[in-house]
Amino acid sequence: MAVYVWRGIASASGKEVKGVRDADNVRALRTVLRKDGVILTQALEESEAKKKTAREVDFGRFFRRVSALDVAMMTRQLATLLKSGVPLVESMSALIDQLENPELKNALTQTRDKVNEGSSLADALKAHPAIFSSLFVNMVAAGEASGTLETVLGRLAEFLEAQSKLKNKVSSALAYPAFMVLMSMATVGIMMVVVVPKVTSIFESFEQALPWYTRLLIFTSDVFIGYWWLLTLIAIGGFYGWRRWVSTTEGRSKWDRWLLGLPLFGKLFLMVAVSRFSRTLSTLLKSGVPILQAMDITKNVLGNVELQRVVEEATGSIREGESIAVPLKRSGRFPPIVTHMIAIGERSGQLEEMLENVAVAYDNQVETRVQGMTSLLEPMMIVLMGGISAGIAFSILMPLMSINEFIAN
Repeated sequence: MAVYVWRGIASASGKEVKGVRDADNVRALRTVLRKDGVILTQALEESEAKKKTAREVDFGRFFRRVSALDVAMMTRQLATLLKSGVPLVESMSALIDQLENPELKNALTQTRDKVNEGSSLADALKAHPAIFSSLFVNMVAAGEASGTLETVLGRLAEFLEAQSKLKNKVSSALAYPAFMVLMSMATVGIMMVVVVPKVTSIFESFEQALPWYTRLLIFTSDVFIGYWWLLTLIAIGGFYGWRRWVSTTEGRSKWDRWLLGLPLFGKLFLMVAVSRFSRTLSTLLKSGVPILQAMDITKNVLGNVELQRVVEEATGSIREGESIAVPLKRSGRFPPIVTHMIAIGERSGQLEEMLENVAVAYDNQVETRVQGMTSLLEPMMIVLMGGISAGIAFSILMPLMSINEFIAN
């Protein structure tokens, strides 16, 4: 059975449609699509389609991303089908027919074919690391080994949904300040390039000394107008240099330490990392993944090199016989309440449940902190924008008032 990339015309609407589907041959594919109300116009085996488009630049693929929520939904549906007694290959075929995301559909089709050929589900998923992370693959492998695949898939779906929800909370916290900063920069730019030159041209006809703040405003406006290209090059060069620096081991470590030390956002970043650590480790341990392997996988989801270093050192200490809580506490990076709850979980034999409790508690703290930051940043950004606008207006109006007095006299 081959996988075909096809194009066709929908009988009902007359619109062009396309997709990926498996069939024994083109004739069988045409018959199946006709039943679905599609007239086949083109069909290529997947390997041939890839060769044909190898030299074509597909800009759309940069916008076609498989989100964690897409994978979570697919995982939950697969778990439901397996719990209902539907065989794995048949369950995957049912999901492929209803998936809308072409990237995920293609990946699941290839995975289904490998499983049908005798490969394990975990091994087949490894071919798509951009969609299925090492955490996903290792949990599936543990579920297959223990015979509890449907249960593990259910936990995976819950984990991915929780991570997606947490990410949305953090994004909402950062979106408003970023938007306000961009609006402030755009407002100042327009005033410097359009408004200030027209108003300050009035001063040229009067031989009167201008205040220092007005001269500074005129100078800034002249720089914006005359050297915008240089400012653009400096900004691009600075961004490129920052990216190069952050890509180095030392630079990334310093940058991540600086992020954790930020006055408002540092605590938020730490809370998000602690929640990820606790929920990921809990999910892996519940699924039967060994502790050392679980720690290695968990390290990679933290998103902060400094915290990854702490977890890596803790993994080495655990390998030498220490508990999880002791090296984490020794690092000073994890909050005391977290290490204390982990220590209690280890002593009571309920580590997975205690880690889950930590994750839930920190998710709630993240939500509370996001709401508090949003309510605090809104008036701060309004005051900042008002202050900048007032400063520009003051620098323009004061000399105008002096000129009016000069004319009156």
